[in-house]
Amino acid sequence: MKLYLSEQDVLACLTMPKAIELLDVAFRQMADGSAVNHPRRRVILPTGSVLHYMAAGTPEYFGLKAYSVNAKTGAHFEVLLYRSDDGMPLATFEANHLGQIRTGAASGLATKYLAREDATVAAIIGSGFQAETQLAALAAVRQLREVRVWSRKPEKREEFARRCSDKFKLNVIAKASARECVEGAEIIATATSSKEPVIESDWVAPGTHINGAGSNWAERRELPENLVFDRAALVAVDSVDVAKIESGDLLIPVRNSNRDFPGVELSEIIAGKRPGRTSPEQITVFKSNGLALEDIAVAGYIYEEALHRPLGQTR
Repeated sequence: MKLYLSEQDVLACLTMPKAIELLDVAFRQMADGSAVNHPRRRVILPTGSVLHYMAAGTPEYFGLKAYSVNAKTGAHFEVLLYRSDDGMPLATFEANHLGQIRTGAASGLATKYLAREDATVAAIIGSGFQAETQLAALAAVRQLREVRVWSRKPEKREEFARRCSDKFKLNVIAKASARECVEGAEIIATATSSKEPVIESDWVAPGTHINGAGSNWAERRELPENLVFDRAALVAVDSVDVAKIESGDLLIPVRNSNRDFPGVELSEIIAGKRPGRTSPEQITVFKSNGLALEDIAVAGYIYEEALHRPLGQTR
């Protein structure tokens, strides 16, 4: 029986705490070699349309995510899921929200392992599609007493603050500048489409953890070079192989200044193969690009939940 699962089915099954739990398992599988991840590839057309595709497998499930992007029509995501034992097709997912949740969950997982335990003030740079799940993930792993948000358009950041204050029962405040948002924050998440850094190193206090989640193109970056390469004690990535293709935050300084590539894999920190934060004063960075492994890990769980409830349409 093959299922077709809609955006509504995904949202009915997948919570942020569960997504973080699932990614924790998947990253441990990545560390022990029982999970496989293939980097994203892109087909770029003269029309401006781009097809992105990426694949991964765990001991239970394997599959791929494909999505098209066009400035006129936006982004359209699907995940195809297969059973690892025999290769049988199991489900097709509408995956806009699946991707949004797992992207937030990756930042939440990094925050769980790298941010100070007593961190209570968060800053979100960006107020678009990915920003809300960045906040949801931070709130799932730390007791936040204050959240600041800044984005370029005042009306969007104000609306984000109102909506998220109500939804998460948190004190979410829209700030007039990125600097005002970031200064004094103990956790920072960037979720923008910017090609240039959206914060400055001098704004970031010792002991801060930063999640850079907005860019997965080699020509774009959200974080300044001196923050990542000079001040950060640890730079974790979801995959070194993927980061060397997509992480403009790391690749641009390497190309321009002949710096050494700084990233270590988050999976190795989670599995205890490498140390994470070793002192309260350290600045830590997680550069997230997004892995197909994350999509497959959550898709397998959603599939199992859909069979149990039941949800979806058989095809």
